[in-house]
Order: sequence, then structure tokens, then C-alpha cells
Amino acid sequence: MKLQTRIHSVESCGTVDGPGLRYVIFTQGCLLRCLYCHNPDTWAFGNGEGKEISVEELMQDIQDYLPFLQASNGGVTVSGGEPLLHTDFLIELFSACKKLGIHTCIDSSGGCFTRKERFLQSLDRLMEVTDLVLLDLKQIDEHKHKQLTRVSNQHILDFARYLEEKQKPVWIRHVLVPGWTDNEEDLRKLSAFIHSLPNVEKIEILPYHQLGVYKYEALGIDYPLKNVQSPTDEKVKWAYALLTQGKMKNDDLTRQVR
Repeated sequence: MKLQTRIHSVESCGTVDGPGLRYVIFTQGCLLRCLYCHNPDTWAFGNGEGKEISVEELMQDIQDYLPFLQASNGGVTVSGGEPLLHTDFLIELFSACKKLGIHTCIDSSGGCFTRKERFLQSLDRLMEVTDLVLLDLKQIDEHKHKQLTRVSNQHILDFARYLEEKQKPVWIRHVLVPGWTDNEEDLRKLSAFIHSLPNVEKIEILPYHQLGVYKYEALGIDYPLKNVQSPTDEKVKWAYALLTQGKMKNDDLTRQVR
């Protein structure tokens, strides 16, 4: 029997989810309920949501784009939703990718991480075929994190430590939401945490936007941040400077702040 899972969609030539051109797979299902989420249609898992697909089907499609991925030093990124809800599927998918020399990347919030033995065994196997993790650290303050996402951040920070233990290359992402994730003290604490992780290779600031509001309307869900505007370029650069503390190269700024 072919291993299958449910995905929301794919993007054949993504440019912002890892190095080079990326074949991006958006999985179905997420445990967080971020107030600013622009993909609320990926939250639910089961009950017919999304599209059921096999590793074989995805690999057939991926191979059509392989020349473009290889020419740009790109690869395959699995995002979400939350890809770690699909670890067994990802192990098989990434194993198939590695046979073709394809760079593999996971874009995760770490929202379902646990150190329970069964999950860790599966995750350990997945890390063996994963080249890079894009880790979304939303808020360092636990109380504010609960307000923003409805869940604690303690297991997410523990996931960051797990990746350190595995010496897995990580790019940190932080969505800058005015009034929610742009407090100077919080950013300095987040910076201290990030710089305690020797495996972090890059830090990215993702400016908050309202591009997904129409999805809330279509789903009949009230959008909670209607009155929040996108941060200015100056505010984004200020936050980036706080998180990096001058330790990243200045010429990285324009391509990392997006």
C-alpha cells in the first residue's frame, strides 16, 4: 500500500522557503491558531480537507522541475500547516529526494514537538534525510505566545534545542506583528536565545501582512487583527538589527528581510 498524506497545495518554483528555487509542499493540519495566520485553510486535518497524495505522485511531479531546482542549488521544502504532523510521510519523501541528490528542507513552527519516545524515534529518522530546518519563533514570552497562538512556546523552544543537539542547520524566522511581536525587550530576549544556538545560519524577519484576510471571509471566520497594519521598512530593519546584534553580514539585510 502506497504511503499517503493530505496536503493543501504545492508551489513549483518558490523563492522564499530555503536556498535557490524550491518545490514547496504545503501540508494539511496545524495545532497552532496564530492570530495572523494567512493560511487558516490548512488548520484542519482529516474530514476530507486538502488533497490526499502519495510520495510517488509527488516525486513524479518534482522530477519535472529537477533541472531548475538543481541549476539554482534549490530543492524541496515541506511547509504547512505543520509538516511535523506528517513525519512518516516526510521520511519516505525525503529519502526519495536524497536518492536524486535533492536538497531537503522543513519549514516548521515546532508546534507538535514532544520528547516522547515514539515521536522522537520518527523525528530522528527524519532528521537523517533533512538538510535544513526553517524554524518560526513567534514570541519568546510564554504568556504573549499563548495570546498569539493559543499554545505555550516551551515545547517549541525545546524543539530548537533538539535541533541544536542534532547539529541541524537552522534558519530562524520571526514574523514582525506591530503590537504583538515587536516589543524591544522581547526581541532582545529572543536574540539572546537565538545566539545561544550555534547551529543557526540565518535570521529572517517576515513583515506581517493581511494578504490572507479573504480566506477568513470565505471560511466565515472573524479575522482578529483587522486594525493592525504592516510594519514600516524602518521598523523591520530595527528589529532585524536587534535580533542579529550586528553578527550577520550587512549585505545579507536586503535578501533576508522580506
